[in-house]
Order: sequence, then structure tokens, then C-alpha cells
Amino acid sequence: MTRDDARGDGTGSDANPDLLREAREAVVEYAPALADLTPARTGNLSVRDGDAVAVTPTGVPYDSFDAADVPVVSLEGERLAGRMAPSSEVPMHTGIYQHDRPGAIVHTHSPWATTMATLHQKLPPIHYMIAAVGREVPLADYAPYGTEELAANVVAAMAEAGSDAAILANHGLVVTGPDIETAVENTRHVEDICRLYLRASAVGEPHVLTDEQMATVEERFESYGQQPDAE
Repeated sequence: MTRDDARGDGTGSDANPDLLREAREAVVEYAPALADLTPARTGNLSVRDGDAVAVTPTGVPYDSFDAADVPVVSLEGERLAGRMAPSSEVPMHTGIYQHDRPGAIVHTHSPWATTMATLHQKLPPIHYMIAAVGREVPLADYAPYGTEELAANVVAAMAEAGSDAAILANHGLVVTGPDIETAVENTRHVEDICRLYLRASAVGEPHVLTDEQMATVEERFESYGQQPDAE
């Protein structure tokens, strides 16, 4: 697909180049990270600012567009700006934003998480780093990609599990975060834990952390990383 093929209005014009400028620049900066997380052009990511969302354009290489190309949509999915047509997974992104209001979303077909998806297997807490997204990564029921049904299934699975991520049956992975850097980082964490789970399962039954153990991890995570200096 060429740059012109991805332009939904046929003109390649951006009627509102200043709308969500920083969010669109963040999409351009972080989109190349998808290249080593998902095959070909199958993933997407988005950044929310208020009631609008900057999202990767559909069907183009992750390093082939600039901020003016990046589509902007409303939380209802209405296209507001950008020279290129938005990802087919806009319904899933906007559905999650309407329910949970995270700052960013990453969707991939990363190999280990997608293997879990084909097995219809949720990811239990076999490693403490799963606490970055919750106590488990639930399985969302299958629905065709790009549909409102898929969006509803993902929102329901994440809400029931209290998780910031979900494995999409026979599809892939979605991870949310307060910002795009965190969402990308946590996507890598989940993919790695899926890898550990599948490798361990090949030789035995992985031991799962208890709720009490996970509660301790969550408490310790509150002081993890660099903290602001106390006044």
C-alpha cells in the first residue's frame, strides 16, 4: 500500500494540523517500536488527549509517516484530522478509552501472546512483573477484527479482571497505559511473560503466585523506580 492509498479523503490534506500535535508526534515517535513486536503492518497504537485520539494510520510501514499524516478521531470514532486513514481497530481503541480513560493503547500480534491467543489461554501470575498490568492478563472472546463486538469483548474482559491488558482470542494482545511509553514497555513485559509461561508449560506446570503474594508485589510497586524527592 502506498502513502496515497492510505489517504481516506483522496486529497492528502490535513484540515486541522494543530489538533493533538503532541499526541500525533508521540505516535510517530513510538510507532517504530511496533516493528519488533508484531509482524509486518499488523499492529497499531494510539494516544489520547482529552476527548480525542491520535492513532496510527492503516496499512503503512511504521516509519513511513509524519505527524501531519497521523489520523485524529473523536471518542465516538469520527475522523477529525490527519492526511491518512486511521487503523481498522479504531472501534477497539475508542471503546477502551470510553470505558477506562487510559492515556495510550498498544495492540500487537506479538508471537508469544498470539500463541496464547490461539490456545484460548489467559496469562496467570507466574512472574511478579505481571503486576505492571494487573494480577492476570484475561482472555477476551473472539470477534472479527475492527468490530464493535471485539471492542465490547475486550472492555468486558479487562474490566472483569481489573487488568490493563487482554489477550484477544485467535488474534493478539492489547495493553493500555497512562502514557505511550508505559504502554509500549508493558507490552514488552506481557510478551516476555507469555514466552516464559509457554516455555515452562512445555516441561511442567508453572507455579502461580497467590493473591497474597501479588498484593505484596503491588505494594512494593508503589515505590518502584525513581521517586520525587521528599519536600
